[in-house]
Amino acid sequence: MPHFLSDDELQRIKHAQSSAFRSPVPTQIISNGEFSPLPQSPEQKQVEGRIKELADIQAKRQGMSRRRFLGTAAGMATAFMAMNEVFGPVFNVNQAEAAEPDRADARAASLRDQFILDDQTHFVHDGFAHEELLGLGLFAAENWNPAMDKSKLSLASFKFENYVREIFLNSDTKVALLSGAPFDDPSWWLLPNEQIREAVDMINRVAGGRRMLGHFVITPRQDGWLDKVDQAIETMPPDSWKGYTIGDPLSATTRYPWRLDDEKLMYPFYEKAIKAGINTLCIHKGLMPADYKESWKGVWEHNTHVDIAKAAKDWPQMNFVIYHGCLRPFLEKPDQTLAEFEETGNIDWSTQLAQIPAEHGVSNVYAELGTSFATCATANPRLAAALVGTFIKGMGADHVVWGTDSVWYGSPQWQIEALRRLEIPDDMQAKHGFAPLGPAKGVVKSAIFGYNSANLYNVSPSAFANPLEEDKLAVLEREYRANGGFRNNATYGYVA
Repeated sequence: MPHFLSDDELQRIKHAQSSAFRSPVPTQIISNGEFSPLPQSPEQKQVEGRIKELADIQAKRQGMSRRRFLGTAAGMATAFMAMNEVFGPVFNVNQAEAAEPDRADARAASLRDQFILDDQTHFVHDGFAHEELLGLGLFAAENWNPAMDKSKLSLASFKFENYVREIFLNSDTKVALLSGAPFDDPSWWLLPNEQIREAVDMINRVAGGRRMLGHFVITPRQDGWLDKVDQAIETMPPDSWKGYTIGDPLSATTRYPWRLDDEKLMYPFYEKAIKAGINTLCIHKGLMPADYKESWKGVWEHNTHVDIAKAAKDWPQMNFVIYHGCLRPFLEKPDQTLAEFEETGNIDWSTQLAQIPAEHGVSNVYAELGTSFATCATANPRLAAALVGTFIKGMGADHVVWGTDSVWYGSPQWQIEALRRLEIPDDMQAKHGFAPLGPAKGVVKSAIFGYNSANLYNVSPSAFANPLEEDKLAVLEREYRANGGFRNNATYGYVA
């Protein structure tokens, strides 16, 4: 995404792609340009050092470079081993996976057919010329990936060709929902709605199957926005809608904030959407700085949970998918948020989101994990466990959906592996009444990874289960792997 960081903030960050250590799992906070990244924590630095130590040992045994080893399934296992050493046993991994590449490869192969629908992905159009976007790479490089080569950093990292490679070849993602975002300055739109539809249709045409879904970004309060909705329904019907109740998500001077429960503004839209049979609305919520009451004075409440319950109750035919799980903490260290949770059981705004179904008797509100899971899964995985546990306890495992906000953070495979291996620690289960998440392909994780969104989007997971019915993208992925393709562990964005 474009960045809206100040000149002073830009002086303190670097491109992730050229500055961050290329770990299978990022070892620093990476910003997508919406916030200034925190410096690498002592724990993250410890994880990074341990990954290097373990990788050097295993790479030498296997007769390969450290970088090559870290691009393998055994390298991925090594990264999670290092995280467990520092943060405690949060991820299911064992020494044999790291020491025996054949065993790690066999595990990876056994999971490759898992149905994964990533409901939040991005790239920019070919004409996008704002070089400021490259600041994303700076952020990721320092917080997550110091080995990136700055000379290779270009806008191509965020464009279509690299998007296809990272999403469909370098990860186990089967279906991706292509999204966009509104900005008060039209030149900053990443992809116009028309180009989202064109990209989705092109990929599906080439693949010979339904590999991509697409949003139409709505802009309530702007002139003629409902006319554009009518036009979209008639000429390029989307798979779902995308909205930002805050208006412009990167500017505190946003001109068009709105509420989901505004009867005059939004209820006519819901009526149109339901009549058209496009009844899923994905809404950006949360991700605000600690000083939000001052820095976003007068508009911050639009980015909270307060307008969700009434809209959901009044419109049970609509599905409200709350992006980022409404997680408020964004610019604080994860350990502060975790400490509050350990003491009170509360995670600002996410806990309140999770309580909506029980408190208001609705079943059409979903929590989405994009960016929120990515940041805490590496910075403090106990918080990731707390976040997922909170959503499942309050909303049910069938109302939590998978998203990664890729391609801003490179291939989403590290995020996929983090959830596959994540388990809620025993003490947290006992204290907060959380149920275990179970195995990588168990009922809970399979639901989150894909089945829940498959129900929302009428996608058949079985269409991806039969190798005899591979589409062209599946064939391309198989050939890519056979010809030596491997993850380069590049991340894009900013690091401190």
